[in-house]
Amino acid sequence: MTAVTNRIFGHLDGAPVPEVVLAAGPLRARLIGFGARLVALEVPDREGALADVVLGFDGLEGYLASDAYLGATCGRVANRIAGGRFRLNGTEHQVDCNERGNHLHGGSEGFDRKLWQIEDQTATSVTFTAESADGEMGYPGRCMMRTTYRLSATALSVVMEAQSDRPTVMNMAHHSYFNMAGIGISEGTGTVLDQRLTVPAAFYTPVGPGLLTTGEILSVEGTPFDLRHGPRIGEVVAAMAEAGVAPHGPDHNYCLPQGGGRGSGGLHLAAVMEDPASGRRMEVATTEPGLQVYVGGMLPDGTPAKGGTTLARHAGIALESQAFPGAASHAHFPNCRLMPGETYRHETRFTFSAS
Repeated sequence: MTAVTNRIFGHLDGAPVPEVVLAAGPLRARLIGFGARLVALEVPDREGALADVVLGFDGLEGYLASDAYLGATCGRVANRIAGGRFRLNGTEHQVDCNERGNHLHGGSEGFDRKLWQIEDQTATSVTFTAESADGEMGYPGRCMMRTTYRLSATALSVVMEAQSDRPTVMNMAHHSYFNMAGIGISEGTGTVLDQRLTVPAAFYTPVGPGLLTTGEILSVEGTPFDLRHGPRIGEVVAAMAEAGVAPHGPDHNYCLPQGGGRGSGGLHLAAVMEDPASGRRMEVATTEPGLQVYVGGMLPDGTPAKGGTTLARHAGIALESQAFPGAASHAHFPNCRLMPGETYRHETRFTFSAS
């Protein structure tokens, strides 16, 4: 094992929270045990200049105070469960409701709030592990989880795995917010509105009150939800506001064309995000059937963040690969059940280039 922890990031209930630094080629990543979380990722532009492209905070206190899940591993079930209720094998389960009477991202003490332990690390990878007790946040089954980050000269891979001793549900997600200009840089505004986003999905899952999926699967054709041709993000936000479908821009799940569900195949393209000014380009590939696109329309304006910057609406985009939100309640969605003897495995790969 090669020690690459360069400092203690902070303390959680008296326990030290380690920070790990990974380096490969021009890329640099920093990760912490709290929430098995990515706190910084430096990527070069077309001139080779490095910039940090993920939102975050300088210290643990910022993450403890924030409800935006910046950089975190979320679970057991990422996204929303209506009323916190779902049925599994004929039994109804009630889980923690932490957002206006609904369940969000694993509840008030989800995976993002755990102090994960370092199982293994090298100069280019780190594996965090954690345990979720039977009944934690209302979920059945004792689960063992693992999140592994691997850095190469061109890409960051995130692999999330879990096993349970009882039938349960599992839909983990990585929740970094990306700004390909670099945080706080985009023409002095620090937003992503002048960047472009491509999602090769012909269908999405609409939401109703509380951003809960309705169970429908609708075509993006002729709607502001069509991201297949790389629109400017500011234009998407404006079109959705004008149409009255999403006043702050999308926070919706897209049905990926090759995403047939868990175990249906390997990595497939989920999104491309580009900053024309710097030339930075990020390609997102995943094993999952869905991609939540949240353009940060409700990020808290003015909250102090890394390096003297502040958070603002549309400061970054979360591209969360996942099972469809509401999968535990909508039988026709790709399922998110996890049975004893099975291993949940979810990979997302972020590949970077510049031109």
